[in-house]
This record gives sequence, C-alpha cells and structure tokens, in this order.
Amino acid sequence: MTVPPRAEFPDTRGWIRAIPGASASPPGSGLPPPGDRALPADPVALFVSWLEEAVAAGVVEPHVATLSTVDVSGRPDARTLLLEDVTERGWWFSGDARSPKGRQLDAHPAAALTFYWREQGRQVRVRGHVEPGDDEVSARDFRDRSATARAVAAASRQSEILADVAEYDAAVRAAESEMEGDRSFVSATWQAWCLVPATVEFWHADPGRRHLRVRYRRLLPPEGSGWRSDALWP
Repeated sequence: MTVPPRAEFPDTRGWIRAIPGASASPPGSGLPPPGDRALPADPVALFVSWLEEAVAAGVVEPHVATLSTVDVSGRPDARTLLLEDVTERGWWFSGDARSPKGRQLDAHPAAALTFYWREQGRQVRVRGHVEPGDDEVSARDFRDRSATARAVAAASRQSEILADVAEYDAAVRAAESEMEGDRSFVSATWQAWCLVPATVEFWHADPGRRHLRVRYRRLLPPEGSGWRSDALWP
C-alpha cells in the first residue's frame, strides 16, 4: 500500500492514520498457544529462534533494541543499542559506566529491552533487573569492538556538551595511539550489563489486529521455579 503525500491530507493525524500497520503474517508463522509442544519452555530458546528467522529473512539489524531505563527522579529514558549476547542468565548489552544509562542503572537497576522486527510483524519485550558483568566479561566485550569503536569509547565523555569538534578528534587520535602501543588496553569505564528477565513477551502481528501474544513469567518460590507461559488478550 502506498500512502499519499502529506500535503494531500487536511491534518497530520489523518496522514499518520493512513500509514499501513504491520503486514500480514506468513501462513503458519504465528505463536503456538501455551502448552503446545512447539512452544519452548524457556523464553531464551524462543527468542534465539526468532532472531535466527529474522536474520534468514534479511531483517536489517535484528540485534538492535531499545533500552528503557528510569533516572533518579523516576523519569523514563530510552535509547537504541546493539544486543551483545543472550545466555541462560539473560540479555547482554554494554556501554560506558559514566553514560546516562550507566548512572541510571547504578541508581535504579531495572530496565526493559524492546525488539521490533517490522518486516515480520514481530516484537519481543524483555523486562527485569540489570546486573553488571564482571571485569573479564566487560574486557572481552571491549576488545571485541573494532579499533575505531574502542578509540571512540575510550576517548568519549558520553553525553557531555561538546564545545569543539577538534577536541573530540584529538582525543580519539590520542586513544588510537595509546591502543596501538598496548593491545591489551581496556577502558576502565567500559561496562557490560545483563538484563535478567522477570517477564518476556512475544508479539506476532495479525492483519485483522487480532495479534498473537504470549508472555513468559519467571516463577519464584513458593509458586515454583522455571517459567510459566500465558496467552494474552491482543
């Protein structure tokens, strides 16, 4: 469906409402109902299978997610970042501990990750608490980055006011020189974090708006252990 130009609508609302939603789901690609043997008992397994399908389908940057946090005043904040890993423990991402997200997570270690694969009409929402990775994990994550990315990470005073671009360029060049002489260099402020999920929701679009939704909820004593999956109203 092609949306007419904005100028052909009397107002912005009408134009936005004319933009089509998620495309029809491919036949047989929806979510199995809770209790179905095709539905994994663990949300990590289902997420990885969906990520594999997104990669195979050519979805652009399927490992990109929106990380939502809150600051010390309880005001929400969000930014887009790259997923670094998924393990039994949870979903991993990284950044500078001095950044806004680093300070926010230090003060209030609760967060959410949202993945949206538009081409497949799929969304995954991960909510829980965030734990810092140990020094070894953070160092490995830093060293796995490209040379330029390491230099920028080491030199940047993330989110502070930049008064002179030349100062930034000089800081990056200095960091590149330092790392050329020390291949083991790791920024002292680089941090890996793990979002340990309390709930993970999988959403699959339906052209009739009868979206398929399944939520995994972590069971805690005395209720039990492991995960419970429930279908949700669209």
